[in-house]
Order: sequence, then structure tokens, then C-alpha cells
Amino acid sequence: MFSKFERMTAWRYLRAKRKEGFISVITGFAFTGIALGVATLIIVMSVMNGFKAELLNRILGINGHISIISSAGFPFNNYKKAVQNLQNIEDIKLALPLIEKQLLVSSAYGAEGAMVRGMEGTDILKKKVLREGFASIDINEFVGDVVVLGEKLARKLGVYINDEITLISPNGKITAFGTVPRIKSYRIIGTFDLGMHEYDANYLFMPMETAQTYFGLKDAATVIDVTLKNEKTLEKTKIMLEKSVSLDAFVYDWKKTNAAFFNAIDVERNVMFLILTLIILVAAFNIITGLIMLVKDKSRDIAVLRTMGATKAMIIRIFFMDGAFIGSVGTSFGVIIGLLFCENIESIRQLLQKLSGRDLFSSEIYFLSKLPAKVDSSEVLLVVGITLVLSFLATLYPAYRASKFKPAEALRYE
Repeated sequence: MFSKFERMTAWRYLRAKRKEGFISVITGFAFTGIALGVATLIIVMSVMNGFKAELLNRILGINGHISIISSAGFPFNNYKKAVQNLQNIEDIKLALPLIEKQLLVSSAYGAEGAMVRGMEGTDILKKKVLREGFASIDINEFVGDVVVLGEKLARKLGVYINDEITLISPNGKITAFGTVPRIKSYRIIGTFDLGMHEYDANYLFMPMETAQTYFGLKDAATVIDVTLKNEKTLEKTKIMLEKSVSLDAFVYDWKKTNAAFFNAIDVERNVMFLILTLIILVAAFNIITGLIMLVKDKSRDIAVLRTMGATKAMIIRIFFMDGAFIGSVGTSFGVIIGLLFCENIESIRQLLQKLSGRDLFSSEIYFLSKLPAKVDSSEVLLVVGITLVLSFLATLYPAYRASKFKPAEALRYE
């Protein structure tokens, strides 16, 4: 498509000479702009993907795809049979009974609102995220009047292992003098770290039997947590469960429970993509500026080439190759920089935090304790495709303008 003569001429025009220093600077800015734009777009999209994927992994690792929740005053008294029936359904991987209630946790140093989750120790080990979070705890000790707190909740209360905390529930016994809150002390046998601030700062776990005794539920549960083998069967399984449960229970899936949150992430991700694409567009305009100035400076050379027999198409191809080279090499460097940054993003964050002395990714704000990045190859190809198209389009006008030079006018004053 491009002859040896055209490639040689295009390459010579790209090499800077002393009198073309300013043109070279503009070309350098265009190259740098393309590279930084591509790298930034890949990094931001990867971080947004990683944030969503990691958050989803944590949520589904702690909770199931579907939650069957009993209505107030109607706990699941036959939950063992219900769990067994759910386990026999082909699409369901796990069905775990829980007791989940809100209450007040107090210590000698303060008080905090918290969510109590009653679970069997063996059920905790069935979920990878919970199993990893409880790695420092001997699950055989998870019996009797004991609790396990989130690390951040323990820090807020100022308590440590083997200390005691007091649980206060407003839903107590009804007496002639009104409702008396339930108050009982429990020993802390350990803390967990699930890598998600929302749970580490607000949750505590206690044995199922202990939770039943404390809340006066006898042999009952308030939630049945359902994890599917394949998320694609979510809607089908949810509809089936809605038809089978009684009127005293409600069926929720993770999408409905976290809909507003994940919709906000998707909207932010799309807006960031559009905004950062403008960086690449600005860099493409720099290519136009640099090539126009190059054409202006090379008007004499173009005239000589035309008089030697070079056609307009050859002139267009020469300057098209110059712009395409800037766009292609800039895109390649941008992809390399972006991928390397994503691969080492947590280490880079730690380094920047040490240099600045500030927390750049607060878990209280961003929910996660580590900065995630997940590179999507299809998105990288999309970014590369958009950048190359913009770069190639940016070369068309300067190349066309170069081909319109008339040799006689260009050499008139030479």
C-alpha cells in the first residue's frame, strides 16, 4: 500500500532538524497526549471494573445471591427442613440458616450500633470469604456465650480478645411495666477481617444456638441465605422461590438489595469513559496542529517532489503515515504504561501514601481496604480502536492540504 519512497520520505519528515524544533515539540506533545490519554483511560476503567468486581465478590462471599427473610414475629420454625429442601434443588449450591438482628454493643470504653449474625461454625467454613476472614480463629471455640467482632468494630469499642462486651436489644420481654430490653455479656474469642469496611465495622458473629437463646427464638431462624451454582439462573430460581414461600416470608436477590449502589457505579464508569476520551480527542487535535505546521514548513519540499513526478495520492500517503505513526506508537506506549500501572496499582498507592503522608484510598469512603484493578481485554481493544481511529482521522486534513500545494506557487519566491 505504501511504497519504499513514501515510507522513507515520511520517516525523514518525522526526524527533527534544528529549524524544525518547534514542530518537533508539538509532535512530542501530541505523542505524549495520546500515550497519557490511553494509559489514563485503561487505568480508570480497570479500577472501576476491579472495584465493582471486588465489591460484588465480597457481598456475594458474605451473603448469598438470594435471601429469604421472615417477616417480623414469624421466624422460620421449620428452617432445617426448608434448608434441606433447598439443598436438593439443582441450581442451588448452598442454603444456610441465619439469625440477623440489630442491637447496641457496649464496652467499658463506648457503645456502637451493630448487626448480629448467628451462624453455625461449620456454615462459616462453607463460604470462602468468611473462611479467610476467620482464619485466625479456632472454629471449635465458636460455641457457647462467645462472639467474634469485626476488627474495626473492636477498635471502635476499644476491646481485645478475651474481653467482654454487653449486647443490648430493645426487643426484650414484655412485662407489666413495659418492654424490658435484653442485656447479656459475651466473651470475645477473636476478630475477623473480611476486607470490606461495611462488615468489619458493623458486624459481629455469634453461634446459632447462642443467638436463638438471646433473642428468644427457641429453634428458629430469621433468614435463609441461598447461594447459586450459576448466577445466570438467578431470575428463574427467585421466581420459583417466590411461588413456594409463604406469605410470612420475603425473597430478595442481591441485585435488588444493592441496585442503587451498583447503578451509581455503572453511571460513574460510563461518564468517566466519555470524559477521559476527550483527552485523546485533544491529543488528536495536537496531531492536526503539528502536521499542518509540518506541511507549511515542507511546502518547498512538497513542490520539488511534485515537479519530480510525485502524485497527490503519494503526498497524502506520506503525511498520513507521519500522523498514523505518532498515533500508533503513542497508543502502544499508552497501553504498556496503563497495563503496568494496573498490575502494580496497590504498590503504587502504598508508595504515594508514604510520600504524601495521607490516606489515598480510605476504606470508610470506598468500602474496600485495597485498591483493586481488573483489566478487561475487550475494553482495552475498544480504547485502542477509538484512539487509532481518532489519530488516523486527524491526519486526513493536513495530508489533503499538503496534496493541494501547487509547485509553481510554492517555488515562485525561491
